[in-house]
Amino acid sequence: MGALHEGHLSLVREAQKRTENVIVSIFVNPTQFGAGEDLDSYPKQLEADAALLKSLNVPIIWAPENSSIYPKGFATSMQINGLDDNFCGAKRPGHFDGVILIVSKLFNQTGADLAFFGEKDYQQLAIIRQMALDLDFNIEIVGVPTVRSAEGLALSSRNSYLSEDELRDALALPQSLQEAAQEIQNGKDVSAALSHATDKMLQSGFESIDYINLIDAKSLKILKKWDGQEARLLAAAFIGKTRLIDNLAVK
Repeated sequence: MGALHEGHLSLVREAQKRTENVIVSIFVNPTQFGAGEDLDSYPKQLEADAALLKSLNVPIIWAPENSSIYPKGFATSMQINGLDDNFCGAKRPGHFDGVILIVSKLFNQTGADLAFFGEKDYQQLAIIRQMALDLDFNIEIVGVPTVRSAEGLALSSRNSYLSEDELRDALALPQSLQEAAQEIQNGKDVSAALSHATDKMLQSGFESIDYINLIDAKSLKILKKWDGQEARLLAAAFIGKTRLIDNLAVK
């Protein structure tokens, strides 16, 4: 959705390893914002984004106008079932329906053979993979590892909302996930590890925790205990007025 940072550019670099013809789509999609969310204030800087992409020799930027994506009379919606029952799907009703609608349109418009998405939005990545499978898109969905600041904070366009103090305090999110992952891998009870992570975040400046869960990495089902399967810790929390998400592999 624009406001490009190193996390987005890592997707470009990964794509360039796989193909000579890279297209970067940029579109701030209104159908994935709920009532009271930050559509109006979401950072939009197409000129700066284009300069960054030019420096990486990206040949095509696909940045359609809202009127061409949702023209007068547009009447189609899409719905994902099951994979959006929890986490960001539960906290942001309709969000992922808007995501799969715009992604399917961009897939059709660009004619892509491969599509690259960051693992930071892990639930989104799983949902897009399912959508591409269900709707017979002949597209390989490639997940790219989360890019972090030197201090460990997952890069996000929304980080630009944070003050210096909030940026410092926000480091408690990745640190808490790291500690919880280590505790779980060392055999600690999952609920105790998650409770410890929650307490640390709240004591470090986060105002509220949307969720923090251990999930099966493929099905996204919540795990009450860990038996060594591929799993992820998922978390979302508010610091100030900004909602941050992050996740970490447990293996």
